[in-house]
Amino acid sequence: MARQILALDVSGAPRDWVSVETAVTYYARSMVAYGIGGPAIVYHGGWQRGGARSVIVVENIIAVAGRERTALWQAHVPRLTNVKLFARDRRLCAYCGLRFRTGDLSREHVIPVSRGGADCWTNVVTACHACNAAKGARTPEEVGMRLRYLPYVPSRWEDFILANRYILADQMEYLLAKVPATSRLTA
Repeated sequence: MARQILALDVSGAPRDWVSVETAVTYYARSMVAYGIGGPAIVYHGGWQRGGARSVIVVENIIAVAGRERTALWQAHVPRLTNVKLFARDRRLCAYCGLRFRTGDLSREHVIPVSRGGADCWTNVVTACHACNAAKGARTPEEVGMRLRYLPYVPSRWEDFILANRYILADQMEYLLAKVPATSRLTA
């Protein structure tokens, strides 16, 4: 996977993961308000009449000028995917508490969909195939299974961590500084 640059809005809230090429475009259009973190890559452009060569140094984290989006994201619910779910739950089965490979996990609905449960962050946990099959279409109480952790909706900051497998150290440090102390990602 190609290196990704963490693009923020001017207030410092995460905006998007962008390619290095997109970040270069932001620099060339003077849209980068500030950059932090280590330099990701140095791009050399063409030669100017005076003999100087243009250079753009792309940093790992950039703030893109424009409309601040923090207010829009406060109510944002991240898209639920198995990849993000398993990462949120650190690949731990919610019932037996053991850690599994991704291929040995499934999305488990605490209140089964067949019984009115929703397919949403607050009703799903990670479960191994054996525990998921043992629970079936019943509630944990009906089969005497205890949840080892509760489901929750990840914050915007957590969502950015969950969405990218190849986060650089300075990007991770920046994002983790804003993650709620109650997050499983800080454990």
